[in-house]
Amino acid sequence: MGFIWMIIVGLVAGLLARAIKPGSDPMGWIMTIVLGIVGALLGGVIASVIGINADGGFTGLIFSVIGAIILLFIYEMIMSKRGV
Repeated sequence: MGFIWMIIVGLVAGLLARAIKPGSDPMGWIMTIVLGIVGALLGGVIASVIGINADGGFTGLIFSVIGAIILLFIYEMIMSKRGV
């Protein structure tokens, strides 16, 4: 059940990040889920660095979205340098 829950939270975090961040990010559902999952990992690292417990719940979702938004900015910078 943990893997399915991770995919669902990743999808929600990825969708929220894409809705919050301005601009067009042409990626499909799979990339949105991956963005959310990796964003959750990044958000967890950020939360632990600043000393906040973000294990699940609303705080975990907030940090997941923050991590996903950071990854979207990095993705946009990489794609703009490639000329795609």
